[in-house]
Amino acid sequence: MFSFWKKRKAEPASAPPEVQSPVPAATPAAAPASAPAPIPAAGPAPAAVVPVAPIAIQPVSAPAEELVLTPPPAATAETKRGWMQRLRTGLSKTSRNLGTLFVGVKVDEDLFEDLETALIMADAGVEATEHLLGALRRRVKNERIDTSEGVKAALRELLTDLLRPLEKTMSLGREQPLVMMISGVNGAGKTTSIGKLCKHFQSYDQSVLLAAGDTFRAAAREQLTIWGERNNVTVVSQESGDPAAVIFDAVNAARARGIDIVMAGRLPTQLHLMEELKKVKRVIAKAMPNNTGQNALSQVKAFDDALGLTGLIVTKLDGTAKGGILAAIARQRPVPVYFIGVGETVEDLQPFKAEEFADALLG
Repeated sequence: MFSFWKKRKAEPASAPPEVQSPVPAATPAAAPASAPAPIPAAGPAPAAVVPVAPIAIQPVSAPAEELVLTPPPAATAETKRGWMQRLRTGLSKTSRNLGTLFVGVKVDEDLFEDLETALIMADAGVEATEHLLGALRRRVKNERIDTSEGVKAALRELLTDLLRPLEKTMSLGREQPLVMMISGVNGAGKTTSIGKLCKHFQSYDQSVLLAAGDTFRAAAREQLTIWGERNNVTVVSQESGDPAAVIFDAVNAARARGIDIVMAGRLPTQLHLMEELKKVKRVIAKAMPNNTGQNALSQVKAFDDALGLTGLIVTKLDGTAKGGILAAIARQRPVPVYFIGVGETVEDLQPFKAEEFADALLG
């Protein structure tokens, strides 16, 4: 689910071999010449070579710390089976329209026309539909596929390849704190997703602080407070005022307390609110040291143009037959999809996997 950037002490450089001070030869001229001192075996080559001479040994400085990416633990077979069942159920409205096309039909032009209609109705969009069907036609011809099940398997592979660039593991620990600004239109599921993510992060021993950026919506603050109480997490909020100031205070509080993650929610539905989002993003940068259909595609473009999105959470796929929207996003605005949601429980929000999604979408 998540990979982690963890601090690790770098290996200390090996100490240089001790150099013996040369012993002066005896003063009488008649004395035999002393044998040359043995040369110590060469160790690992140092960064810089210095002449062999008596030198003062300097104290070894403490090894520097480096960030090492630790991959996430593999999910158990039982967990994967449970999630696939929920995913298939959540995408059943879309898969029903696509999967039935391959039952008892011939591989002919009628099948491709029906597929085109079904993909567009699933909100895959014209561009992604043309891309998929063009590639599918070529594969059917080149590989001489003559069964509907063969066409379905080929489409599943092509859809997986199209969606795979969206698949990305969320890396935690690269900043202290890691600030996530969760934005979306009204009813998109921002607050619920924040609550579910909070639970996921805590299961990976990450401390979380929430910031209520919707300062003018009392219901949003109350809902976020409820999720904070459920997860035993502090919520920073104000009844009114500047959302950027709220999030600035939250980031500073997280730094002072050593909190790992700050999640901030904000609702933009109009242009002036989108400008406020840009301001919030600028304020977050100052606070840190050194540092669902075709409508969904329109939202992605608008938010990406305003903020430069780093990732998406696609929710409420269980309530629509528009699951093909991810194909449109992959083709037109390939922003990584970190999570997809197909229900109300915490377990119904899981990391996006292209192969799993394509398999569930086609039934």
